[in-house]
Amino acid sequence: MTTDAAHRSLPDGSELRDAADGIQPDVVELRRAIHREPELGLDLPRTQTKVLEALTGLGLEITTGEALTSVVAELDTGKPGPTVLLRGDMDALPMQEDVDVDYRSTDEGRMHACGHDAHTAMLVGAARLLSDNRNDFTGKVRFMFQPGEEGFAGARHMIDEGVTKGVDRAFAIHVTPSIPAGFLSTRRGPFMASADTFHLTVEGRGGHASSPHMATDPIPAAAAIITGLQTMITRDINVAQPGVLTVAHVQAGTTTNVIPETALVEGTIRALSEDSRNQIHAGVERMSTNVAAAHGCSCSCEIKAGYPVTVNHADQADLVAEIAGHTLGSDHYFDLPTPVMGAEDWSYVLQEVPGAMAFLGVCPADIANSLEAPSNHSNLMRVNEDAMASGVAMYAAMAMAG
Repeated sequence: MTTDAAHRSLPDGSELRDAADGIQPDVVELRRAIHREPELGLDLPRTQTKVLEALTGLGLEITTGEALTSVVAELDTGKPGPTVLLRGDMDALPMQEDVDVDYRSTDEGRMHACGHDAHTAMLVGAARLLSDNRNDFTGKVRFMFQPGEEGFAGARHMIDEGVTKGVDRAFAIHVTPSIPAGFLSTRRGPFMASADTFHLTVEGRGGHASSPHMATDPIPAAAAIITGLQTMITRDINVAQPGVLTVAHVQAGTTTNVIPETALVEGTIRALSEDSRNQIHAGVERMSTNVAAAHGCSCSCEIKAGYPVTVNHADQADLVAEIAGHTLGSDHYFDLPTPVMGAEDWSYVLQEVPGAMAFLGVCPADIANSLEAPSNHSNLMRVNEDAMASGVAMYAAMAMAG
């Protein structure tokens, strides 16, 4: 990536790292408190309370959301300069935690398995550092504490409530155990994929399983549709603009001697460009309806649009690379070689203002190879808390960069 360090005022990286190390115990404590009480969706009252308490006394202008339990805190240095938006998402996942730690989830069937507890705690840590050093930079910093990233489009709600109004650039961190602890990585352009779902109902005519000729069996039609969808992806989609289609749910019938009326086929669609995304949508409908018809069945096709492609602005990705090298050390930054097919509602923010997202490695210290670490959304996912100081310093440095 190209940089322009000669024309940019950069904060002192070693001082920021030392300051982040100094508040590390408090950041870890907050992260564990949030981890113990995970909340789902757009309503996170306990998490919101923890954030508000942690921000008390920092001299920030704080507002809370109307449609969701968000927190927006703004630091004004009183000097002309850019308004920088920093985000930490706060919600957990509806899954059981199987990690044996003393701060494990106290709510059965809920777990912070994607690191949002770490995001929130790091952003609070950055708010502390920036508040303490407000005389050392210019402009404003807006801290976006967001519910509902896991499928509820919390970012979209916060945009509707004005979180991006007047923002000049935006930055977010997402932790991942798949990168060595303390390393940061980003890339220009597509960073994460879009995420849509498809829902196919193949309708035939039920009957006795001993007499298939007297019925119209939707199961062979559904099987042919599944095969056709996989072929469609490999034949129709440009490999330079890849897409992924996964059939994840198939359901038909109730017992062994009945041909059912219907078969259900559902799954996910991921793409790295809007062209590929639209092409896959059209292909799913074309393939499913026509293959069903060839089997004497009909098929209803519903595609539910989810998050768009997360696209990093080139200049902002370059800025992240530059700041990471200066703050964390050039040996702790690398360009992400390929996009990730997971999805993020940070994509909505990047449609509104220039910005970028980066991955911060949090591979547990007892795992030698980060590729072997339980990934995000795993019931065994863990965060190497030592790396959180790097996230705090990186957030602060991105806000302070002139």
